Amino acid sequence: MKCLVVSDLHYTLKQFDWVLQAAEKFDLVVIAGDHLDISSTVALPAQVTVILTYLKRLQSKTRVIVCSGNHDLDARNGDGEKFAKWIQRARHSGVPTDNDCVIVQDALFTICPWWDGPESRARVEVQLERDAEKPKDRWIWVYHAPPDESPTSWGGQKHFGDRQLVEWIARHQPDMVITGHIHQSPFRQGGSWVDRLGLTWVFNPGRQIGPCPTHIVIDTEAKTALWFSLAGAEIVPLSRPLTRPIPELTELPDWLR
Repeated sequence: MKCLVVSDLHYTLKQFDWVLQAAEKFDLVVIAGDHLDISSTVALPAQVTVILTYLKRLQSKTRVIVCSGNHDLDARNGDGEKFAKWIQRARHSGVPTDNDCVIVQDALFTICPWWDGPESRARVEVQLERDAEKPKDRWIWVYHAPPDESPTSWGGQKHFGDRQLVEWIARHQPDMVITGHIHQSPFRQGGSWVDRLGLTWVFNPGRQIGPCPTHIVIDTEAKTALWFSLAGAEIVPLSRPLTRPIPELTELPDWLR
């Protein structure tokens, strides 16, 4: 399986255009939250309409998975906690999203919503416990925030990660957790786009300006993960423990040209 991972596109339509153009090269596209931009001059309902159209077009080219991020919250649930109500409409186009689980080839994907309080957090915990019991060869979580005290959550001066996620990873040891949220982590000294907690690989592509988003390509057959940005390209083998520094990728594989 060749999986394209992006996050934090924040209503940057040129970057959505890039993902749309690249999508057919991949078996799966994962967008790990923050599709909208609360600081934009475009009203959120208008942003929602546009992003849902992009997701529908993406789904026509390949399989797509999306989760919500903190910029995507547009409603309150019965407990008074914020959630991304709009993103549930992506299912109308066949796109799995918050609270879903889906099998893609040999992997079970658990898609977690951004939680805004203790009741929502408890429901995510129930979701993970539920999916832990499902038969699977490989388990991958899509979860917007990276774990705390990880290079993938390093902002340059302190960590901005999810402490609860650290506990859940230690308990369940999924194969991978795909995140985003902390834009600068891959670009700061002491930060990274990749980490490993026990048996679990953690990825955060970060964010950059321009028409091409930072992105990660996970190739489960080749057992590699590749990160691309304006700062260059890097690769890690997934078949052995993570070592640093991560070797620089000097030549693109044929299927990415």
